[in-house]
Amino acid sequence: MKYLGLLVFVLLVAGAAYTGSTYLPGPFYAALEKPVWTPPDDVFMPVWMVLYAMIALAGWIAWRAQGFGPLLWLWLLQLGLNTAWSYFMFGEKQIASALIDIGALWAVVLAFIVLAWPVRRSAALLFVPYLLWLSYAAALNFEIWRLNT
Repeated sequence: MKYLGLLVFVLLVAGAAYTGSTYLPGPFYAALEKPVWTPPDDVFMPVWMVLYAMIALAGWIAWRAQGFGPLLWLWLLQLGLNTAWSYFMFGEKQIASALIDIGALWAVVLAFIVLAWPVRRSAALLFVPYLLWLSYAAALNFEIWRLNT
C-alpha cells in the first residue's frame, strides 16, 4: 500500500507524456532551420523517459513529505506546462508560444527545487537534471525561433 501513491504519480506523468506525444514534430519541425548543436531526434525520447521517471518520483516524495501543499501545486503546474509545450510547438506550430511556455516551465521547476530543498532534498535533487535539460531545450527553442522568424 505504501507505493500506491507512487503509482498515482507515475500515471499522472505517463498521462502527461502521452498527451504531449500526440503532437509529433513531423514535417513542420523537420523543415525548420535548426542550430548545429541540435541533438538527433532519437535522443529526445530516452532523455524524457528518464526525466519523467525522476519527475514522478520527486512528486511522490514531495507529496509524502508535505501532502497537498505548495510543492505539489508547483509539481502539478510544471506537469501542465510540460505537456503544453508540445501542443504549442508541434500542435499549433507556434514557436514563440512554446518559448514562453518553456520559460514559465523553467521558472516553476526552479521554484520547486528551491521550495523542496528544505523539505526533502531528494525531491529537489531529482529536479536538477530536469532544470538542466530545460535550460538546454529553452536555448534550442530560442535559437529555432530566432532562425525561423
